[in-house]
Amino acid sequence: MNTPTLWLIRHGETDWTVSGQHTGRTDIPLTENGREQARGLKLRLADQAFDQVFCSPLQRARETCELAGFGAQVQIEPDLMEWDYGIYEGRTSADILKVEPGWSLWTSDVQNGENAEQVRTRVGGLLDRLLTQQGTIALFAHGHILRSFISMWMSNDIHLGENIILDTASVSVLGSQRGAQVLRKLNT
Repeated sequence: MNTPTLWLIRHGETDWTVSGQHTGRTDIPLTENGREQARGLKLRLADQAFDQVFCSPLQRARETCELAGFGAQVQIEPDLMEWDYGIYEGRTSADILKVEPGWSLWTSDVQNGENAEQVRTRVGGLLDRLLTQQGTIALFAHGHILRSFISMWMSNDIHLGENIILDTASVSVLGSQRGAQVLRKLNT
């Protein structure tokens, strides 16, 4: 069976991406700069046809998808929602580390939210469903969840995501070569 090609597209800038606050389930809009970034995606993706387009239900991802020109094709996928940061929602890593030295989203417990194993299960289930598809698929979503997708695609180890950075309105591409799942583009 052919492995699909997955285009991972992170939403544009929000006030909280600028401030470095963990933005999981808080449904905040794009900034004006974020809207410009999303419109820029339309130009960058103009020559790319997608067989399917999936998007997180959160407005920052939906607005990015629409401004990028794929609103008419989009299917909302709840499993693309950002990591649930629980009690860390709205806080910066620096603030958390002041009270919890050594804390890492990738290895620490997340009270009232999702831990890495729960996210691994969620992402793994969606990847299993996507692997039954063929063609080129766009996924409009969020930084940590897309980093999780990349790490699961590459190594089936969610913790690799700690070593990946994705800028706002970035594009990464997952594909296959000679039977191996490969990273074709990262953070472009």
